[in-house]
Amino acid sequence: MSTKLTKNLQHDDNLFLHPWESIDAVGRNKRTVVTEGDGVYITDSDGNRLLDGPAGMWCVNIGHRRSEMAKAISDQIMELTYVSPWSLTNAPAAVLADKLASLSPGDLNHVFYTTGGSTAVDSALRFVMFRNNVLNRPHKKHIIARNNGYHGSTYLAASASGKSRDKNFLDFKTDTFHHISDPNMLDKPKDMADLQWCRLKVDELESRIIEIGADNVAAFIAEPILASGGVILAPEGYHAGCLAVCRKHDVLYISDEVVTAFGRLGHFFASEAVFGIQPDIITCAKGITSGYVPLGAFLVSDKLLKTVQKEDSGAYFSNGFTYSGHPVACAAALKNIEIMERENLMQHVQEIAPYFQSQLKTLLEHPIVTDVRGIGLMACVECDINKGRERKLVLDYEIGNRIDKHCQALGLLVRPIINMCVMSPPLIITREQIDDLVEKLGKGIELAAREVEQEGLWASS
Repeated sequence: MSTKLTKNLQHDDNLFLHPWESIDAVGRNKRTVVTEGDGVYITDSDGNRLLDGPAGMWCVNIGHRRSEMAKAISDQIMELTYVSPWSLTNAPAAVLADKLASLSPGDLNHVFYTTGGSTAVDSALRFVMFRNNVLNRPHKKHIIARNNGYHGSTYLAASASGKSRDKNFLDFKTDTFHHISDPNMLDKPKDMADLQWCRLKVDELESRIIEIGADNVAAFIAEPILASGGVILAPEGYHAGCLAVCRKHDVLYISDEVVTAFGRLGHFFASEAVFGIQPDIITCAKGITSGYVPLGAFLVSDKLLKTVQKEDSGAYFSNGFTYSGHPVACAAALKNIEIMERENLMQHVQEIAPYFQSQLKTLLEHPIVTDVRGIGLMACVECDINKGRERKLVLDYEIGNRIDKHCQALGLLVRPIINMCVMSPPLIITREQIDDLVEKLGKGIELAAREVEQEGLWASS
């Protein structure tokens, strides 16, 4: 490693406080330094070429190093770098709003720009509360979300999130945020029909609304697929059932599509196309620019907006960001969508996703693989070395970390979530690259399993 790179790595360890940082590890993390990206691959500082299994973080949908993206961003910078969104506007933001309205389901035609997924969710929740204030319903402020859901790291978004391991050492709003169980099919009793399980989970939402009081509940927020929670799929009809309950009790439905929008499931938006629902609000980010520059948004229905457009109300939605509708970010999003449409990436995902899922299913042959689940180009391979013993979280982390280490050495970047290997590759991935991904992941699992067995952490018998 060069002297310059060694120094840069020292700066990272000592000065760069990363997201979800273990404070005890600051100064000695020794993270991999990524230096280049090209297509579905990245390269580290040692020259190792790695298949980008997580597509960054669910986001590099069109792949790395797209020259026309670089040109679109550069051209916009040279034309107009920035303008305040408060009293002025810019062409890319206006054109993108029109494009998003044309792609979104139903009448979700109004766009509020943010800086990313967390601020999109936070802003959507603030809009819901703002609306009830305008309608003189100051008590209708409670939000229902789900365990294992993830909605962001700003205060309201984090309060809506339901991943217990993210709740340590930080403060959250708890008086008006409530969580119900997730619909994970793995938790379903073996003798229970899928339809009955679906009904049970939908009824849980309705029971919680009644318990809190429908006059107090403002919104239900849900990811179509619980992404960071482990790619958890709901039974068929779950989202439609939840939407019907929300309509019955005058509760808004927020579909958090920060991960699923812009092609991850083979559609620009998955709420209606995949799950048959037209929510009141959709949040999005990540794939909107394929990660080239930060951008997020929430889309609100015409019907919902009209309820707050009272004559002489004097109401202001006093929420926004310096970089709302940033012209460079919006230009990047427009070029990103243009590439997706021109290259028929939605159709490509629809055609290749079944192969992706079926090839990953072959990993069930490994003794420590307990489940492989997914949809579109997002999947989770879950492993367990606690078999026959009381579940220990330390062992879950152990196997996840070892699989991650071995896969990286083999040329595959994975996203380990405790004992789960999450895969969400760029949408441009080919069959040959899927074969390579699955082969490397399988080998990494095999090596990790052999290692922990030799150390007596897990007995295959």
